[in-house]
Amino acid sequence: MRYARDSQGRKRGTLIEGDGVGPEVVGAARRILDAAGAHIAWEVREAGARVFKAGNPTGVPPETLQSIRETRVALKGPLETPVGFGEKSANVTLRKLFEAYANIRPVRELPGVKTPFSGRGIDLVVVRENVEDLYAGIEHMQTPGVAQRLKLMSKKGCERIVRLAFEVARAEGRRSVHCATKANIMKLPEGLMKRTFEQVSKQYPDIQAHHVIVDNCAHQLVRTPEQFEVIATSNMNGDILSDLTSGLVGGLGFAPGANLGDEVAIFEAIQGTAPNVVGKDPADPTAVLLSATLLLRHLDEFAVARAVENALVATYESGLFTQGVAKDGSVSTSAFADAVISRLGRRAERWRPRDHRQLRLQPLDARRDYVHPATRTWTGVGVFLESPDGPEALGPQLEALVEGTPLKLKMISNRGTRVYPATGGMTDCVDHWRCRFVRRDATTVQATLAFALLWQQVQSVVLCDQGPGRRRAPRPCAPWPAPSVGRWRASARAAVRSRPPRRCGWRRARARSTCWAARRYGAAGAPESLRGGERVRGASFSAPGRGEAPPRPTAPVPSCRPAACPSARASLLQAPRPTASPAPRTPHAAP
Repeated sequence: MRYARDSQGRKRGTLIEGDGVGPEVVGAARRILDAAGAHIAWEVREAGARVFKAGNPTGVPPETLQSIRETRVALKGPLETPVGFGEKSANVTLRKLFEAYANIRPVRELPGVKTPFSGRGIDLVVVRENVEDLYAGIEHMQTPGVAQRLKLMSKKGCERIVRLAFEVARAEGRRSVHCATKANIMKLPEGLMKRTFEQVSKQYPDIQAHHVIVDNCAHQLVRTPEQFEVIATSNMNGDILSDLTSGLVGGLGFAPGANLGDEVAIFEAIQGTAPNVVGKDPADPTAVLLSATLLLRHLDEFAVARAVENALVATYESGLFTQGVAKDGSVSTSAFADAVISRLGRRAERWRPRDHRQLRLQPLDARRDYVHPATRTWTGVGVFLESPDGPEALGPQLEALVEGTPLKLKMISNRGTRVYPATGGMTDCVDHWRCRFVRRDATTVQATLAFALLWQQVQSVVLCDQGPGRRRAPRPCAPWPAPSVGRWRASARAAVRSRPPRRCGWRRARARSTCWAARRYGAAGAPESLRGGERVRGASFSAPGRGEAPPRPTAPVPSCRPAACPSARASLLQAPRPTASPAPRTPHAAP
């Protein structure tokens, strides 16, 4: 069910007026809707700056969330994200909480709105993925001078947005869909959307499907925007392209938006809050009003939506504009709303209304493991290290560490450029290194390494029948408990507690890696190369003499977590438990 009804049979909706000029433009739009016959039972709720200031870090109070859960439809004005308090945007919070995975931004040239592209017949829709990609918000400092943010794109997320783009084309009688990606550079995440687009397009033979590189898409939008009808793209690309297309027809003041999910739909104005003109009645309600027409079509009120759209366009044809559009001869917000109401039932002369049908949303398989590869083969492991040493020093160290193991060092890269083995290039390196280890033979390798370096992240490199992939591996654990493990942990924790707090996470990463080295070498005995107080992952350890520690086990250290693939699980090597505890040792606190 797409919407709910009240006891009188009216369709229910949540109304969020927003911040700044939000109450003015939303109020004007509501008057027009009521005059057009859109009898919606509105539930007025709050979100945004006032909620942030009241102490709610999300900007969305529980009563607003409950109302949207019940009505399943919301119309909101512009929301402000205050600087200095609160967390992320209330807009983002609403999208994520209700899994509004698709953002639809229609763009169409309006008569009387003068732009450099006037007369080109611009009429297109950007369908943007809304919850994944770089906007997932997973980021951290790899080293004190290197930041990382993860770009996450799923097969399910790509398929949902691609299917919706084709359904938008069908619902509006459009003939083509372009998929804009950066698959030539980001071959796995953006390439996943390209491959999904090519697979899904075969199920829509009545619609032309074209793939375009996103930078070329932006170039073509400025040169010949009339060639595009529907553009399907990822979150980051869509954020940029949707604002670009809005600029082609006059700006964000003419940009409606819809955030659609399987359960809830949120319609919003893209314009800003304009706090400097609050109370002066100059704001333009066009963006909110066009967003309301999208809401009406979602509620199957197609006749009312067409009447409102025609009255708005007829008002523009008559030369009436607010200060948001034209400063000379402009009218106030309330006067503009009165002008639109007076033209209800009139058909615009230079406007061809587009026929709309109900948009079909196709829920996909609800299982979390949406992709089921028939085979998985572990081919190696990638390790990210922090070290001030150069590649000519790191390479031999790492090769010596894996000597006699099933793995060998393939290469070291710095910021994506291979620096070991040497290529003859002139690379300006930082202290963040990616080290790729591969199998020496055809046997399955447990993706766990014990390095005496400050490592930041480990990734298993997997080959599936779906193509190459990569997943973050679980952090390794000690193969068996030992009496010395607790003392090593306590020492590392005490050293961390004695330090003043730090803002970045690299100290915590160092402490974690110190504890891990303690578990690894405290249980099995430190290798000879690490004895005598040498540096181990940013900490200094002392070890007993050569005759006091048992030899290191030759079997790989088992993972904390069983492998997901049955064939890989069966091939994991299990380290035998020792019959006697290793000799105790006295650690030094980390400096």
